[in-house]
Amino acid sequence: MSALGGVRVLEVGRVPPLELPGMMLGDMGADVVKIDMPPTEATTPAASRLQRHSHTNRNKRSIALNLKSKDGLAIFRQLAAGADVLVEGFRPGVMQRLGAGYEELAPGNPRLVYCSMSGFGQGGPYRDRPAHDLNFLALSGALSLWGRPGGSPDVPLNLVADYGGAAMHATLAIAFALLARHATGRGQYIDIAYLDSTIALLAATPNLRHLFPDGHQPAAGEGVFCGGYPYYGTYAARDGELLAVACSEPHLWRNFCVAIGRRDLSSFSRSAAHYTRGPDREEVAARSQVAQVLATRDREDWLRLFDGHDVCVSPVLTVAQMLKDQQVEARCNVAGVADQEGEVPQFTSPLRMSATPPELRRPAPRVGQHTRELLLETSVQPDEIDRLIQTGVVA
Repeated sequence: MSALGGVRVLEVGRVPPLELPGMMLGDMGADVVKIDMPPTEATTPAASRLQRHSHTNRNKRSIALNLKSKDGLAIFRQLAAGADVLVEGFRPGVMQRLGAGYEELAPGNPRLVYCSMSGFGQGGPYRDRPAHDLNFLALSGALSLWGRPGGSPDVPLNLVADYGGAAMHATLAIAFALLARHATGRGQYIDIAYLDSTIALLAATPNLRHLFPDGHQPAAGEGVFCGGYPYYGTYAARDGELLAVACSEPHLWRNFCVAIGRRDLSSFSRSAAHYTRGPDREEVAARSQVAQVLATRDREDWLRLFDGHDVCVSPVLTVAQMLKDQQVEARCNVAGVADQEGEVPQFTSPLRMSATPPELRRPAPRVGQHTRELLLETSVQPDEIDRLIQTGVVA
């Protein structure tokens, strides 16, 4: 049984985070149709191979459609008339200029849930600005909290604004809108901004817990999770391999100190004051002492010693090491999904659901792989499909 069987999703746009909501809905059984641009002479075999192995494009079908053509737009509007969800990632105003905005499509399909994902949303003075993950982190205030005081911020992977922020919030909003439609019978418009989503994630962190009550302005190098306190950070073992120590609760830190033979350091545990300041000289010195102790043994020796001591200590793994980790293997975080061209390895969904589990039904499609199939489903006649292909409207 699938949770979203019978739900048709259209995905329009080429911004990678846009693909994640469709993938998650597809994992739950939705029929996700990816509207791709027809291939050009610049499309290389290597690009096609990467597309086939794309994690975020699995469980989708692809139609290559030129939305700038009159015939292409007509086909798109016909697809939208039968869709439950439309997700688009163009700059504000683009879909409206194409005649495919929510206002244009909703009268013909009042049950449509229409989600726009853009950098700054559909309103405000920044609406039309280009931006990427790093810009949203910078504007949200989050980037200023990465790294050490007085230095340049560390630049993280685009996990936060792109995927953890906009993509996850868009998926939740779509699910909520479908639930609301079940009660009202009507769809709605969803405006998701990458900046808004990033600010929402930042607001949930301990760094901002004192902002409004006490007026405290957080800064880099302070807070429980800044990496400067002895109980929370990374340390190098004798062999140069890294350990991640996250014993932020006092009892876990005490267990850690006992395990490394430094019970005297137990007093340097987390305190309420750490949420609004950085480590003082004594805490910095304590961290240095921990580093000296951990540098006396190889990482695997430490991991064996910590096993059973009830401490939050993990190896800092590379991606290659992660793939071989026993927990990853036990939870089946990687699996193969097959089609007529063979099996493609995929990272599995993290959702573990007893009644409606997500499924890997198909790998990512080639651009236009399902064009003819989808047009036939839309009642376009075979000879008309041949004409559309010959004129470049579809591919």
